[in-house]
Amino acid sequence: MRTAAHVLRLEPYTPGEQPASKRVVKLNTNENPYPPSPKCAKVMKDFDLDRLRRYPDPVFGALRAEIAALAGTTPDRVFVGNGSDEILSLMARAFVEDDESIGSLDPSYSLYKTLAAIRNVKWVGAPIDSNTSLFLWTNPNAPTGEFADPKQIAAVARRYPGVTVVDEAYADFARDNCMALATAPGNRSLIVMRTLSKSYSLAGLRVGYCVGPKDLIEALYKVKDSYNVDAVAQAVALAAVKDQRWMRANVRKVVKTRTAFTKALARRGWDVLPSEANFVFARPPQGAAAADVFKYLKSRQIFVRYFPGPLTGDRLRITIGTDGEMKTLLDALDDRFKA
Repeated sequence: MRTAAHVLRLEPYTPGEQPASKRVVKLNTNENPYPPSPKCAKVMKDFDLDRLRRYPDPVFGALRAEIAALAGTTPDRVFVGNGSDEILSLMARAFVEDDESIGSLDPSYSLYKTLAAIRNVKWVGAPIDSNTSLFLWTNPNAPTGEFADPKQIAAVARRYPGVTVVDEAYADFARDNCMALATAPGNRSLIVMRTLSKSYSLAGLRVGYCVGPKDLIEALYKVKDSYNVDAVAQAVALAAVKDQRWMRANVRKVVKTRTAFTKALARRGWDVLPSEANFVFARPPQGAAAADVFKYLKSRQIFVRYFPGPLTGDRLRITIGTDGEMKTLLDALDDRFKA
């Protein structure tokens, strides 16, 4: 057997650590600290096991219709995937030729670079570049949490000759979003992507979706696996999407805690970038290295995320948890900087 040369060369994506113990404060992977809608639990409890004998709906009709209604569009402009990561992989197949390239902001979601390497095409980390054919624009951005106005994105995307994907994994925590750009009648090249992992508290389910022009959505159907979203996932996701009230209540709690935590860090001398996501990207007080604080917190069983490198290595990305979890973190920081 032989492994392809480009696979031997590529650096794999490194997910956030998933500690086995439940006795830790886990603020490293932007998971929602609150449970999903109780309607999800009811679906799982009442799920007819006989349905597992048969393949799931290959075009996720009921879920797609609900998402379309939520987005104010038609089902033929909606695609559902096994998490938004699968959708990104399919986009790299569907919209990029072998001699073309993929672009994104830098820093941004580090999986983008890995996807380009898997696809064996060049990755360009810069503001939107006309030499790329697929540009992935995370908004709010990760790991910074910074927000770009939809009008700015629309203006840039109109000039871009390739496909613009606005990755809105954290959009429900922000002041605005780009869904209206994706559903606009004249849109020909912009797709908005969402996930149920963050605001819907379903990171373990692996369901994401995107909305865009019909021809681009059709292309994703052409390259997807036959049955890419299982029956249980479709049923639970449908229940979650229908319960907007529950999701919005959880989002409000996260945003309130984010505001209070940002102020608490600032009072302690941290530099915190303005965030509209469910995390903050913060630099420790002068004289403290982010890597050292990361190691210290881990020794206290508090997990945050550290990204080495010249653009990110001076800060920590801290997921917003419950008020109690954030107090535990702040208490640990107080101990660290009083020592």
